[in-house]
Amino acid sequence: MKEKDVHAEISSIRDLMERSAKFISLSGLSGIMAGIYALIGAGAGYQLIHQANDGIVNRNDTTLIAELFMLAFAVLFLSIGTAIWLSFKKSKKNGQPFWGTISKRLVVNMAIPLVSGGLFTFILILHGHYGIVASSTLIFYGLSLIAASHYTYSDVKGLGILQILLGLLAALIPGFGLIFWAVGFGALHIIYGTVMHFKYDS
Repeated sequence: MKEKDVHAEISSIRDLMERSAKFISLSGLSGIMAGIYALIGAGAGYQLIHQANDGIVNRNDTTLIAELFMLAFAVLFLSIGTAIWLSFKKSKKNGQPFWGTISKRLVVNMAIPLVSGGLFTFILILHGHYGIVASSTLIFYGLSLIAASHYTYSDVKGLGILQILLGLLAALIPGFGLIFWAVGFGALHIIYGTVMHFKYDS
C-alpha cells in the first residue's frame, strides 16, 4: 500500500470515529437565525423599556417585566425550534441519526448549566437585580456551550468562551446589559453561524 493510500485510509477512519463520537448535524444556519431573532428581540425590548419608564426597569412594574419575560421566551422558543428543525433536516440529508446517544449527551450536558442559569436569572428578577440579568444569561449560556462542545463541533467552545467574557464585562459595566446581550446572542451567533455554515454545511 502506498503512503498516499495509507494517509487517505487514516483520514477516513478518523472521520468515521468523529462522526460516531460527536453530533455533527448541528446547522450553522440555525446560529444565524438565532442571532437574527435575538437582535429583533433586543430591539423590541429596548422599545418596551424606554416607552414605559424612560430606560429604567422598576421592580414594581409587573406588566413590563412580564412583557420582557414573554419576549425573551419567544426568542428562546424560536431559536430552539429552528435549531431542532434545521439540524433534523441536516441529519436526514447526511443519513445520520438525529436523536441518538451522542445527541442525548449533548442535550443533557448543555441543559444542566442552561437550566441552572435560567433559575438563577429568575431569582435575580424576583429580587429586583435587573442590572446583572443580561450578564448571568450570557455567562451561563457560555458555560452550556462549553459543556456541549465535547459532543459537537469544537468551534462551539470558542463561542462559549466569548459569551462568558461578554457576560463578565456586562457585570463590570452595569446599565448596558441589553447592548451586551444583543452582541452576545445576536451578533456573535450570526458571525459563528456564518463561519460554521460555510465550514461544515457547504
